[in-house]
Amino acid sequence: MKYELYYWPTIQGRGEYVRLALEEAGADYADVARGARGTAAMMKMMAQRGTPPFAPPFLKAGKLVIGQTASILLYLGARHGLAPKTEAGRLWVHQLQLTVTDFVLEVHDTHHPLGPSLYYEDQRGAAKARTDEFWKERVPKYLGYFEKLLRDNGGAYLTGRRIAYIDLSLFQIVEGLRYAFPKRMKAFERRMSGLVELHDRVAARPNIRAYLASDRRIPFNEDGIFRRYPELDK
Repeated sequence: MKYELYYWPTIQGRGEYVRLALEEAGADYADVARGARGTAAMMKMMAQRGTPPFAPPFLKAGKLVIGQTASILLYLGARHGLAPKTEAGRLWVHQLQLTVTDFVLEVHDTHHPLGPSLYYEDQRGAAKARTDEFWKERVPKYLGYFEKLLRDNGGAYLTGRRIAYIDLSLFQIVEGLRYAFPKRMKAFERRMSGLVELHDRVAARPNIRAYLASDRRIPFNEDGIFRRYPELDK
């Protein structure tokens, strides 16, 4: 099956978690909106009757159209060996991915705490206060949780010896925080050696290494979720 991934063509955003899973699986897929008239095709699908997706990313797999990052990964994980085989294991990894989803929203709110309809320049003061609280309280809470899971599990990956899509998502979290907050992240990494090692382990996997070196990997930029504003990285 050739998958069709629909997501904004110029940012990594929430679609990147799906791209990483597709790349690790060696799946045949088209990043539709990056092609000619792809964005128009994406908008048309969201305007259809019946059960249209609310927003990208969404994945077309045969006759299925699956929206929401965590739901897409739940589907791909079972099909491509990127999730445990047991129902309990699959639900556990899905739960962890939903926790990542919550964290990603908090990352976004560091630069847009008053709402996405306002420009960053209209909420600089609130963004600085939100970012300080984010690094004081929220980053230790979330990443500390995943660090503890890795330590308690004792495996190479979060669920043991085999990679799962949650490991790919945590790789992206580390990459994104390094881009958006290089100074803060450098200081914090001393407290999360397990996640750093997991990041490096994922980056060294052949399919992921090839993807990161290709033009399929969209560079981080200030239109995505992870944005670098030097005044917030102090």
